Amino acid sequence: MPSVSEKRLFSHRLRDTNSAFLPARQQEERPTRVGFVLLPHFSMMAFTAAVDALVTANLVQATPLFAFATYGLESTTVRSDLAIDISANATLEQLPLEGEAALDVVIVCGGFRCDLNERAPLSHKLKLAAKRQKVLGGLWNGAVALAHAGLLDRLACAIHPDNHTFARERFPHVQVSHQVMVVTERVLTSAGPSSALEMMLVLIERLHGKDTVRAIREILSSDRIADSNETRLTLAENDPSLPEPLRNLLHLMNSNIEEPLGIEELAAYVGLSRRRIERLFQGHLETTPSRYYLELRITHARRLLLQSDASIANIAVACGFVSSTHFSHCFKDFFGVSPSQARQLRKG
Repeated sequence: MPSVSEKRLFSHRLRDTNSAFLPARQQEERPTRVGFVLLPHFSMMAFTAAVDALVTANLVQATPLFAFATYGLESTTVRSDLAIDISANATLEQLPLEGEAALDVVIVCGGFRCDLNERAPLSHKLKLAAKRQKVLGGLWNGAVALAHAGLLDRLACAIHPDNHTFARERFPHVQVSHQVMVVTERVLTSAGPSSALEMMLVLIERLHGKDTVRAIREILSSDRIADSNETRLTLAENDPSLPEPLRNLLHLMNSNIEEPLGIEELAAYVGLSRRRIERLFQGHLETTPSRYYLELRITHARRLLLQSDASIANIAVACGFVSSTHFSHCFKDFFGVSPSQARQLRKG
């Protein structure tokens, strides 16, 4: 059964796990110290996704693998993109790069409304971090700060697509990638929340191996049905590597779950022929439009089934199925269990 391929979402991963990435002594004797520099209006979702990976890594081992701290530019109170004020642990001036408390990884957290102008103190601190062989990272458009510091010249990086034009014009020596995540030897960058999590999992795998990452994924996916035939749908609507017409189609599908649009209606909305739409889905997602749409709706139905007390009949209607019987057949085809069995499994 085809599903949306993840291999197109992430690239440029270097899975080198040798001790050159961070000194082996640091990996064995103490937790890896990660510092997050929070820019004003930073993306809360990207930040929490990255932190979630570290916190969960500590849960799957007997001793903590990571310690993390947050830093504001000039204040310990930083406003996120959700207009929620976050209390940082310290300011940028206090970010430690030497001594027993020195950080091993420094990650700049950007966001949709972050100011992209250079901040001299931040550039200075990032240059010092690079000089001391720290691992550097950027979330959303955090890579822009690394570029201002001259640390991305002749390197590829991931930046939120809204900032691609700015980055290409301002930093001609930086390779702005269409991929949502780019990992090089000592620089990790991602363009959004989902890729922020994946970026941190690459870091964790480098330091502690695939078994640790596998355990983390099991915990973070605990809301899925524990069945070998389960389908994992990766929504690609915001994947900047996909053509804009295809992303527009995915947005239309996501916005019309209860009353699904027909292929001809989709074609009319985006101004493409049916054949062109089918080629886009097959070429980039390795599936058909109808199969993707069905998978999208059935996955949304599973979410409602497991997270609400709505009846199966009402869930079927809310996800565009003509009858409970048809919904149950489709659900079992995708997940290997009926909707009622899935709800029982969830209740344990």
